Amino acid sequence: MRRARWWPGCAAALCRGPLALAMTLLLLSGCGDNMGDLKRYVAQVKAHKVTQIPPVPQITPYQPFTYTAEGRRDPFQPQAGAPPPSSSSSKLRPDINRPREPLEEFPLDSLSMVGVITFKGATYAMIKAPDGVIHRVTIGDHMGQNYGKVIKITDHEIDLVEVVPNGFGGWEERPATVSLAE
Repeated sequence: MRRARWWPGCAAALCRGPLALAMTLLLLSGCGDNMGDLKRYVAQVKAHKVTQIPPVPQITPYQPFTYTAEGRRDPFQPQAGAPPPSSSSSKLRPDINRPREPLEEFPLDSLSMVGVITFKGATYAMIKAPDGVIHRVTIGDHMGQNYGKVIKITDHEIDLVEVVPNGFGGWEERPATVSLAE
């Protein structure tokens, strides 16, 4: 009588066969016909009473407005008694001939104050630009895109005066601040 030769993989295959069969039967046992709760939910949804959707409201037709100036002021002329707007002959103008400083290429709201240093009697504010570079400014320096000039430095903020167009061909000064970043 001749003995069958066993390869190392044969024993593992025989062990895997019954194990695979048992796992398959276990998985199939979960696929029973236990759908009673689903059938009850479907019946409950079907039993709901159908409600009527309200009709779409009628849209009133557009009534155009015709402006007649009879007895009314011209909306394109200034009001009587209102101060006249600044004319373009105002002496206030930004100095466009001076060399631009590095912090003037960034909008003022993108700059943040990160500290204050006093050195040899002068106070400097440390400003972080959007590109990550920290610059130092002192009174008289310019920053921001609206010709902002530093007029005061405290421990918590920098006060500036910006020169902005007034909309009537002239320029006006506007106060601004840059606060210490938290």
